[in-house]
Amino acid sequence: MTPLAYLHGQPAVTAEYKQQCADFIVKEDLGFEPDGQGEHVLIYLRKTDCNTQFVAEQLAKFAGISAKLATYAGLKDRQAVTEQWFGLHMPGKETPDFSAFALEGCEILRVTRQSKKLRVGVLKGNWFSLMIRDISDRQALDARLQLITQQGVPNYFGEQRFGRDNHNITQAQRWADGEIKVKDRQKRSFYLSAARSAIFNDIVSERIIHHTSSTALAGDALQLTGRGSWFLALAAELPELQQRIDNNELQITAPMVGDDALGTQEAAKQFELQCLDKWQSLIDLLKKERLMTSRRAILLKPSELTWQWIDEQTLKMHFWLPAGSYATSILRELIVN
Repeated sequence: MTPLAYLHGQPAVTAEYKQQCADFIVKEDLGFEPDGQGEHVLIYLRKTDCNTQFVAEQLAKFAGISAKLATYAGLKDRQAVTEQWFGLHMPGKETPDFSAFALEGCEILRVTRQSKKLRVGVLKGNWFSLMIRDISDRQALDARLQLITQQGVPNYFGEQRFGRDNHNITQAQRWADGEIKVKDRQKRSFYLSAARSAIFNDIVSERIIHHTSSTALAGDALQLTGRGSWFLALAAELPELQQRIDNNELQITAPMVGDDALGTQEAAKQFELQCLDKWQSLIDLLKKERLMTSRRAILLKPSELTWQWIDEQTLKMHFWLPAGSYATSILRELIVN
C-alpha cells in the first residue's frame, strides 16, 4: 500500500512503546450503565497479554454455553492491559459464580446483567494510558503534543486492521480479482473491512497532501462532532461552516465505500471519485457484497489529552478516543518507533 501522509510532517523524535504490557492500558467506555437485569450476563474483566476472542470463548466454556453466545463490544490489543466488557446470552439461567473462573492474565472485576445483547461497536469509546520510553528529544515531543492537542491527527485505521504483513488487504484483492473464493464468514468480514479501511485511509492521505483535511470543499459531507449523521456543505454556506470546523463543532468526513452513493456533491465528490479510480476492483467487490456506504471523520482529536514527564526520556500520556479510532494513529504522528 502507498505510504500515508502525515498531518504534521513525519516525526523526528525516536522512542519506544509497548516494551511491556503495562505500558499500554485501555479501559472500555460503554457510554451507558448496564440495566442489571435481562437474559444477557455481562462480565467486566481486566486482561493482560490475552486475545479478546479467546477470553470470550473461555468465559462461554466456563458458563457451559456455546462460544457463539459469547460477545464483546470491541477487539482490544493483546500486548496490553485492557479492561473490557463481555456478554453471555443465558436466557432463563442463573448467573454463574465466576469466583471459580481461572484464566492466566485475567481478573474479573464486575458481573451484572443486561436486557440487550452486547454487540461489536456498541461502545462510546476507550480511555488510554500509555508509557513512552527512550525518548530522544523532550522539547520536540512536547511541541508535537501541543500540535496534536490543537489540530488532531489523521483518523487512519491502524495496521492491525490489515493483518500481519497486510494479509487481509492482500486476500481482499485476490478475492476481488477472482483468484480465491472466501466462504468463511469471519474471513469475509476481515477482508471486506480491510478493503474499506485501506480506501478510506488513502482518501484521507490525499486530503492531507492537497491541504484540504481541515478545509471544507463545496459538497463535502460534514458531521457534528461526536455524531454519526452528516449533511452536505453547500457552497454558499462554506464561510460559516468553515468557522464551525475551525471551532471543532463540525468534522469533514471521507467515505467508507459500499453499494450506496458516496453522499458528497460538487468539488468534494469529484475529488473522491478521482481518489477511488485506482481502487475499482475492490470497490466492485464491496458493491457486490452489498455493504452500505457510511462516512467517517477525516481527523481525530483525542479528548482530555494530558501528559506527564516521569524523567527526561519517559512520558506517560492519557487520553480518550471514540469507538473505532486507534491510539496508534496518535503515536504515528508523535514518534518514530
